[in-house]
Amino acid sequence: MRPLSNLKSLHRFIYFQYSTRTMSTDVHLRRSYLYVPSSSDRMLEKSLTSNSDVIIYDLEDSIAPSPTDKKDARNKLLRFLNRSKPLHASQIAVRINGINTPFFYEDISQIASLTSVETLILPKIHSAQDIYHVSRAIRVASGNQPREESLKIVPSIESAQALWNLGSIAGWKSEYGSEAGGKLSALLFAAEDYCADTGIIRSPSRRELLYTRSQIVIAAKAFGLEAIDMVCVNYKDTDYLKEECHDGRYLGFTGKQAIHPAQVNIIQSAFGPSPTEILRAAKIIKQMALAHASQKGAAGLEGEMIDAPMLKQAEKTLASAKAAGLDIPSVP
Repeated sequence: MRPLSNLKSLHRFIYFQYSTRTMSTDVHLRRSYLYVPSSSDRMLEKSLTSNSDVIIYDLEDSIAPSPTDKKDARNKLLRFLNRSKPLHASQIAVRINGINTPFFYEDISQIASLTSVETLILPKIHSAQDIYHVSRAIRVASGNQPREESLKIVPSIESAQALWNLGSIAGWKSEYGSEAGGKLSALLFAAEDYCADTGIIRSPSRRELLYTRSQIVIAAKAFGLEAIDMVCVNYKDTDYLKEECHDGRYLGFTGKQAIHPAQVNIIQSAFGPSPTEILRAAKIIKQMALAHASQKGAAGLEGEMIDAPMLKQAEKTLASAKAAGLDIPSVP
């Protein structure tokens, strides 16, 4: 590469080599996952006004365990989803009942064929074989007809056995192909179920869950999946929620579950880049463009050495900022 002769050429180089490439990145943010009990018509209707990135219509734990209550909740959800509504399919997920329950097959047969549902949340997944079981049921429910868009599958990690089998779960692929049998999109951590299974005692520091949460993030990233952090059960304590959100984001989680609408804005703010991070990313991209224009692979920025890995992080930060509608400053 020849050195650029003037400032105008340098600006043109920076714009085409970095700004355009970074800012055109297609990123759909999935930071907040709000649970909505499907047994409540009022809550179903209220969900239409939620700004949560994803809404999980729940048929499992938030519904009373009797067959009548389960059936009523499913029927209410079906009526709701079959009506005209402003939600985009990318926002709609449904948590069905586990494969070992008597409600599983009816849930799958009724829900998996709906084009308005983009994501299935699968509770009580302990191994990859469990997901194969679900995939076969999805194929049957769709009448062996592939969907135009693959049904996203999110297994819930909530047992010692699931953590032991984490690699095979994260690496699962449908034997029928993703259009017919579904496609893994994320791993979700169900902390309370996990603690009940393992005997781990929760503490405000979350120290006892550090290993498990880190393993889930690493497995998810190894297979190109999103990583969804645990519910903050202290939903009235906003300071604690903010702390837990930042903790999860620093570990590498891409989003977090919510059990109350008041948690959504805090989660979405915490799982997006801050103004300080955005400004630093813009400076890194500008400084690396200057370095590359001078045929250098690294540069100094405010006393710190920056190079290719930090450029990659900066590009991701600005792509996330753009997707969140955040201001991206121009760097002089």
